[in-house]
Amino acid sequence: MEAKTILVTGATDGIGKQTALELAKMGHKVLVHGRNKVKSEEAAARIHEISGNDKTEAVHADLTDFDEIKALAKNIRVRQERLDVLLNNAGVFENEKVVLPNGLERTFMVNHMAPFVLTLELLDLLKSTPGARIVNVSSMAQSGSIDFDNLNGEKYFDPYNAYAVSKLENVLFTYKLARMLKDDGVMANCLHPGVINTKLLHAGWGMGGASVHQGAQNSIYAAVSPEMEGKTGLYLVSQQSAKSVAISYDKKVQERLWEISLALAF
Repeated sequence: MEAKTILVTGATDGIGKQTALELAKMGHKVLVHGRNKVKSEEAAARIHEISGNDKTEAVHADLTDFDEIKALAKNIRVRQERLDVLLNNAGVFENEKVVLPNGLERTFMVNHMAPFVLTLELLDLLKSTPGARIVNVSSMAQSGSIDFDNLNGEKYFDPYNAYAVSKLENVLFTYKLARMLKDDGVMANCLHPGVINTKLLHAGWGMGGASVHQGAQNSIYAAVSPEMEGKTGLYLVSQQSAKSVAISYDKKVQERLWEISLALAF
């Protein structure tokens, strides 16, 4: 398999770190993203040590900060000649409502707005890379409805609802991207990684799950499998196309979320 350049967000822990490690073992150039410089450099060094792949690079940005996300994208545009895969893996589960300095609730910001902005900032680089792929890690916990007047917890905040809506937003964003980019040769897909033993699962549900190795497999499949060549606009479960919730296919809902997100970020 030809080596690809792959950015994995949230790659200092859990599924993201395991995904980055396994991609590095396959010989790919992996950009290991973390929230801060030290953690991302430590993770990249560890992945380099285990995989023997000297092409790993650390990149960092706090995904609660628009300026840092845009700076990360600029850094990648300047330093990388190509970007074959953008793997938006980072995510949070917040048990309490946390309003950030930019006025956005943390779950909404990290799980939806951050990948939205990072993806748009990297689109030109992706478009210039033949066969580029965007992979958004969603969840089977995606909500079956969305209240556009409560995206930010304005009316009420329930941690499970906030998380579920953010995972629906990942799917809505993916389907809109897939339509928008179908003539540019860039594929956009999303997935459910499985019920995996991560800090996020413990924080939200107080339970364990399958191994992070198992959790990484769907992301790796979507990112580099030849079987996914040319396939776009899919929601994957266990490396198979599956049905997401009904509302995720509503183009008017996709467009409304897109317009709101653009207004908030740019």
